[in-house]
Amino acid sequence: MTMIKKIYKYLFCGALGLSVVGCADLDSLNSDPNNPENVPSNMLMSGAEKWAVDNVYDLWFSGRQCLLYAQYWAQRNYTEEDRYQIRESTNNNYFNYLYMGIANFQKVIDLNTDEATASTNSAYGANVNQIAAAKIMKVWLMNVITDTWGNVPYSEISQLEDGVLYCKYDSQKDIYDGMIAELTEAVNMIDESEPAFTSGDVIYGGDASKWKKFGNSLKCRLAIHLSKVDSNWKTYIQEALASGVFESNEDVAAFKYVSSGSDYSQFYSGTYVDGRNDFTITEQFVNILKGEADVINGKSHPWEGTWDPRLEMYTTSATYKIDGETVTGYNGFPYGTPSSESTAARANTPNWYNNTPMFLEPDFAMPLMTYAEVKFIESEYNGFDVADYQEGIRASIEYWSAQSGIEVASSDLDAYVAAVSSNVDAEAVAVQKYIDLFLNGTEAWTEIRRTGYPEQLIRPGEKETYEVRDSEGKLLDTKEVIFTPLSEVKNDIIARVKYPTNESTLNGKNWTEAVSKLEDGTNNYYSKMYWDVRTSVYDHPVNK
Repeated sequence: MTMIKKIYKYLFCGALGLSVVGCADLDSLNSDPNNPENVPSNMLMSGAEKWAVDNVYDLWFSGRQCLLYAQYWAQRNYTEEDRYQIRESTNNNYFNYLYMGIANFQKVIDLNTDEATASTNSAYGANVNQIAAAKIMKVWLMNVITDTWGNVPYSEISQLEDGVLYCKYDSQKDIYDGMIAELTEAVNMIDESEPAFTSGDVIYGGDASKWKKFGNSLKCRLAIHLSKVDSNWKTYIQEALASGVFESNEDVAAFKYVSSGSDYSQFYSGTYVDGRNDFTITEQFVNILKGEADVINGKSHPWEGTWDPRLEMYTTSATYKIDGETVTGYNGFPYGTPSSESTAARANTPNWYNNTPMFLEPDFAMPLMTYAEVKFIESEYNGFDVADYQEGIRASIEYWSAQSGIEVASSDLDAYVAAVSSNVDAEAVAVQKYIDLFLNGTEAWTEIRRTGYPEQLIRPGEKETYEVRDSEGKLLDTKEVIFTPLSEVKNDIIARVKYPTNESTLNGKNWTEAVSKLEDGTNNYYSKMYWDVRTSVYDHPVNK
């Protein structure tokens, strides 16, 4: 959908990449005589949802950043981003794109708030419900932004038309406080007797009750992020539970793509439309799902020997030869392998381009938040409750089974749940949540930084190996790889993404002040988030 001509006015000038025009000049600059200015709110919401999901779940922001940082995926050709060498142009672009998404949802809010437009747009759904749904999505996207870069513009970004051209960077603590307040306000205004949208809402089809559950569930996500730093985190979750959270897989917040036209998934587009065969599953994640310990680095597995049924849902297999015999198996790419060794290292790993997994289908339904995640949050909230934990596992397997079309017998599901329930603690809940969050690299990366789990992921300086075999599968050599980042991360996984260079030029004063508050006063990849209080690589802080 074509965005309205004034959309950029809701962005601070630094995000526009414009250095010679003021925001007041943007009316004429962005005028398109072929497209009307007064786009109805339902069409704006549809476009805003797609813009947000397209730009978070694509092969750049997710594929070459967050899914790599969470070590679900690895690049099988050019592995520099796996090793934290980030392309500055990509960083600039996505900082802009995600704030443009914020602006899109704000426009929906404005149309339903302004007396001059609210009455007209009430034809597309109750004004209060449209406002609430847009606020919930605005918070969802703002959370992605702040958990990627840290302290970022927040409180002033809606004031651009009032003359605030260069927005200050708010502290992440204040941003979280604001987001929780926004969600509370949003769910409290929802009128469940009226639709949120009569059309245009791809995520929930205008169901106000489901939007309320999503808002409360998202509030639980933000609260659990604060569990190490804010003693009010349980109060936030208690409020959300009382108001109503996800109750089953029917409530999952997901954006369903279509296979017609160009409205297909960006994972599909980046692979088959662009003709790129760049990604595969990591050895670390495969080993977690296969129940295999990391013997090389001396790491145990919480459920050693237990095969996870989601392995066959999350990836396809590879066929290769071992000593002349053709075999089919599930192997992963050793994360952080240098590009110079990538061809050899990927030999026995899945080729997703030729053997398509579920998430590369054009009409894949991308989950923004699952019911299983809510149950894992509830388990942690309830002192790592066994019943909540087990319900989370069942919900996860059933959800991904439905998405992939791979059925799991009830007896096999029962056996798996029993096998991973012998010791339900912080590690068990964190690792099971990590498994469920596959494809949601932004949230998984946050949880790794918050909890220090899974320990089975590789950290800088740790070793991996891969086998080199000839065409008949005869073993020629075993190569050792040491995970060596290309940017300074102080021997841990990447803690944040640097502020984009465009901001240093176009919003220099506020950028400089924000950088001064980072560790060492430099724009770096190792300054921890407000909610990340780990004191060492394998530290697992307790909740307040």
